[in-house]
Amino acid sequence: MVAIVPIDTPSLGDRSYLAHDGEVALVVDPQRDVDRVLAVAEREGVRITHVFETHVHNDYVTGGRALANETGATYHVNADDEVSFERVGVRDGDVVTVGSMSVTVLATPGHTFTHLSYALAGDEGTIGVFSGGSLTLGSTGRPDLLGEENTDALVHHQYDSVQRLASELPDEAQVLPTHGFGSFCSATQSDADSSTIGTEKRTNPALTKSEDEWVEEILAGLSEWPVYYAHMGPANADAPQDAPDLTLPATVDKDAIRASLEAGEWVVDLRNREAYAKGHVGRTVNFGVDGQFATYLGWIMPWGASLTLLGDSPEQVAEALRELVRIGIERLRGQATGAPQEWTDEALQSFERATFADLAQVRHHREVTVLDVRRADEFGPSHIDGAVNVPLHDVLERLDEIPSGELWVHCAGGYRASIAASLLAAAGHHVVAVDDSFANAAETGLSLVAG
Repeated sequence: MVAIVPIDTPSLGDRSYLAHDGEVALVVDPQRDVDRVLAVAEREGVRITHVFETHVHNDYVTGGRALANETGATYHVNADDEVSFERVGVRDGDVVTVGSMSVTVLATPGHTFTHLSYALAGDEGTIGVFSGGSLTLGSTGRPDLLGEENTDALVHHQYDSVQRLASELPDEAQVLPTHGFGSFCSATQSDADSSTIGTEKRTNPALTKSEDEWVEEILAGLSEWPVYYAHMGPANADAPQDAPDLTLPATVDKDAIRASLEAGEWVVDLRNREAYAKGHVGRTVNFGVDGQFATYLGWIMPWGASLTLLGDSPEQVAEALRELVRIGIERLRGQATGAPQEWTDEALQSFERATFADLAQVRHHREVTVLDVRRADEFGPSHIDGAVNVPLHDVLERLDEIPSGELWVHCAGGYRASIAASLLAAAGHHVVAVDDSFANAAETGLSLVAG
């Protein structure tokens, strides 16, 4: 009996897989921190003999090469991918035997030109398909990550690939994508956690709409993606051959933290947004490790910038370090843990947190600027009348457009608002962070408009 174990990375919205027959195992699309995969294999009592990549990833650095080197597994990558390392190239129609399991290679271009999916079968027949960034739950992988000049070709390839999977695989086959759990690599998001080919045939727009209708809908709905993606393709074409070093960097003292801040380096406070708002070292910025930490830090921080981490505990810093290595940030200036008063001799800074109800009351009494830091595709359908929209990832580049005076900063749920508020406070703005769900805004009497 074949078992499939998903290995989730919620902060990046991705999922890797280990499948085994009780003795040997294969792994699909492993993340950089391969110790998690090794732990699953040890728990299941199996030996990893094969590693498969569906594509050269855009949103994280692969751990496939390092995992194969550590376990002696065969590393399968599309034979047409231009990579700098030894691997066993596979192409459409190849069948790879792994113990009592078999893996059939299916060319499914669309997310990339060389994207592959892998149909998994056991004694009981076809079990599922590892669909990477092709067929995702309720959607597909986005077709625009290789540049505008390739988008038109890729979106039509994506449609054809999804149709192929639906026509060639049985309805009961599980759909096992890498993206689609919050990753910006997915064209749209779904709340589903599992699915089958049959379910997707009934519900996935790529399988229920005409090609022209679906293409128009997908292209119209594509939003921006994190700029750090540009560094992932080259990193994966020269994939790391060893597991990452997850040892905590050197501890820094008050003087070193002050020197980093004075030099304009990045000093990131990992604590949750409530703790940060109550008291923090001036000019530090807040990227709480309790949210999509690596996604937003990688999006906003200049690539290669010097980075120091401040956290409640060594465990919190270790969690952040693990997140960072997944996107290729493996060298830090240093770290410190404890309470913020231990990191500076200066008075701690703070700012207010509020709700949309508070904002509604304040607007009756005085003029304030509402700064909406959601993406443009979120702002357009519904926003507070009079709000200024500067998406979080544009805040630093558009500081000269941010109005002076009292800024009430909000997003969809509070996490991005705290990041933006910290960036603006460090630049000298008077901020109030709205820590509330945007769904509550309409109930407060705030006027919402579209357009």
